[in-house]
Amino acid sequence: MIMRRRFGRPGLLGTMARTAVVAGTAQAVTGGMARHAAERDAERDAQAQAQETTYQSQAEIAHLRQQLDTVQAQQAAAPAGPAPGGGGDMVAELEKLASLKSAGVLSDDEFAADKARLLSS
Repeated sequence: MIMRRRFGRPGLLGTMARTAVVAGTAQAVTGGMARHAAERDAERDAQAQAQETTYQSQAEIAHLRQQLDTVQAQQAAAPAGPAPGGGGDMVAELEKLASLKSAGVLSDDEFAADKARLLSS
């Protein structure tokens, strides 16, 4: 039997194959676009997070500088330390240190160091 080659419109199998190729290509393109958009959004989120962290760090630095300036101004305005052996003055100084610590101006370590300095003099 001789098979004839058919010319003209494709048969059912040809149409199905063409449809499958077109559908597969469309799905691949759509997936690539979605993946690209997700990567772009993730990069934007990372940049926004880094910028927010930078702003927070800058705000913390400004706050710490302000606290340092306040402490330095208080130290400059404070009178010279009491003469050694002045019991009443030492109590006043210890109370002053305690109030600075409770106000948050002095840390625990700074308070301990200043208290030891006062008690040793």
